[in-house]
Amino acid sequence: MSSRAMPTRVHHEHRAVAGGTARASVFGVSDGLVSNISLILGFAGSGSDASVVRLAGLAGLLAGAISMAAGEWVSVSAQNELITREIEVERRELARNPEAETAELTRLYESRGVPKGPARLTAEAVMREPETALNVHTREELGVGPEALANPWLVAALSFTCFAVGAFLPVVPWFVGSSPAATIASIVIGVIAAAVVGTVIGRMAERPAVLTAVRQVGILLVACGVTYLLGRLLGTAS
Repeated sequence: MSSRAMPTRVHHEHRAVAGGTARASVFGVSDGLVSNISLILGFAGSGSDASVVRLAGLAGLLAGAISMAAGEWVSVSAQNELITREIEVERRELARNPEAETAELTRLYESRGVPKGPARLTAEAVMREPETALNVHTREELGVGPEALANPWLVAALSFTCFAVGAFLPVVPWFVGSSPAATIASIVIGVIAAAVVGTVIGRMAERPAVLTAVRQVGILLVACGVTYLLGRLLGTAS
């Protein structure tokens, strides 16, 4: 008696990618690192004293972190307000024109290959519960649900912290040394941190980690080279 192989059940698990927390974390560290090491090397290239470079680095950290947090708060808040407004518009339409909304949902199901009869029955079943209807309509028409709204305060705080961490790393050598040793140490720390950030991005996106790490390091080195040369050209210190 031959046995038939049971079909393998494949289950795909997806990471949550909605909201702004992942973006704020990754871009916060990356922006803090690139912008502040560029600032530091610009001052170092001008021949400034270590105390001046250190002050510039700390000022860049604070100003950048506040700016980053404020920008993220405004961006996420504005996005949430727009989504909330559209959800409220949809809520009013569901209450005022339930038949039109049912027909709209029926057509949507039909466009996805569901026969007309079952499509209508499904749409009517969805419309019986107001909150379910709202959830389905907003997901189908807006591509989001009410629970997908990110917390602007959380995103801002996370962005501030991550930017500050990235910006602080290249300042560390200037607390214990001076140029040229501190300059070299800042570059080494920056390269290592950029490689780590690139690797994390690659793994999260399931892309070649080496490629994304090299990309991040390349961006960092170009920024460092440009600002250091600019500092050398415009510097007035002897």
